[in-house]
Amino acid sequence: MAGPLSHIRVLDLSRIMAGPWSGQILADLGADVIKVERKGAGDDTRQWGPPFLKDEHGQDTSESGYYLSVNRGKRSIELDLADPDDQSVIRALAARSDILLENFKVGGLARYGLGYDDLKAVNPRLIYCSITGFGLSGPKSPQVAYDFMIQAMGGLMSFTGERDDAPGGGPQKVGVPIVDIMTGMYSTVAVLAALAQRGETGRGEHIDIAMLDVSVAMLANQAMNYLVSGKEPIRRGNKHPNIQPQDVFRVRDGHIVLAVGNDEQFRRFAEAIGRPELADDPRYATNVERVNHLDTLHPLICEVLESRDLDHWLKVLGEKAVPCGPINTVPMVFEDEQVRHREMLRELRHPLAGKTPQVVSPMRFANAPLSFDVAPPLLGQHTQEILRELGLAGEPGRAGGEG
Repeated sequence: MAGPLSHIRVLDLSRIMAGPWSGQILADLGADVIKVERKGAGDDTRQWGPPFLKDEHGQDTSESGYYLSVNRGKRSIELDLADPDDQSVIRALAARSDILLENFKVGGLARYGLGYDDLKAVNPRLIYCSITGFGLSGPKSPQVAYDFMIQAMGGLMSFTGERDDAPGGGPQKVGVPIVDIMTGMYSTVAVLAALAQRGETGRGEHIDIAMLDVSVAMLANQAMNYLVSGKEPIRRGNKHPNIQPQDVFRVRDGHIVLAVGNDEQFRRFAEAIGRPELADDPRYATNVERVNHLDTLHPLICEVLESRDLDHWLKVLGEKAVPCGPINTVPMVFEDEQVRHREMLRELRHPLAGKTPQVVSPMRFANAPLSFDVAPPLLGQHTQEILRELGLAGEPGRAGGEG
């Protein structure tokens, strides 16, 4: 495979989203990612439907949309971790791998002789990344976690959603499993940093990534707003807490997102909407004052924007280089001319459906182009292929899908 990690092998013992998201990133970058799945059952997300991918006759396959979103580019092997023979396969794979991803309960793999210390003895250069809900230490470390509950526990939902006194107000989760995704991103950064360090020291690493830690880190400006002011962040709907005007505004035939980021942009915005005097008004001339006087500025902007259609405002604001945009539906996203130009949506060959859509990696490399050729694997699709590579194919008790 192409890509800057084409010399790297990843043993992916994770399931659901956070670990598999990291594994998919590494696969997109060219790594050989071997996905270990429970024999006869596979990754939990295979059953997380509907919807399911349809075959060429329009019938549901066993491949859920959720599973297909996070396992591109991998090879699947079915193993039973309680089986000593299959444990030996894991050790053999670990001996030949650079990176291992796992998201078992704390101590879960150690029960099978597959913990970090066990596999470090097999391969001292192995980078072993443990992804858990709460980390490998601390009072909550034994507990199981899912994205939704961590969005709540980590503070994200306390300031996400419409304000409590408005229609629909109350705590709201993000519409994708954002903590899982960001945990996968942090895991990827961590294993690549450890890979770079290994190039200098020759030693592997044990990485401890906790979803709750990631959620706390993601509080970003909201956390610092609280820490420097002592004021608890609150739900504001779409209003930005630090920069104005940034909000969703109603126009005559729908809505527009306005994302004015500095005073010069506000001046251009004021000119574009035919109210240039707003930029010279001391209440609105600077961002600090706009935030402080949003109660009077916001109604003024609403009145003007509601007078014309979306296309008009996109045109005149675009001509003034004022950051703004429509609120696209998901189908509209994939029809966007820029998204189409960037080829973010591709189709890969699939053994059951003929082809499957894939939203591919946003990373682009001039000298090591990425290749998107391998669809998310069927359960155990590469079991025999991988066992042959290990010299174990054909042994008693070895069974599985054909590569």
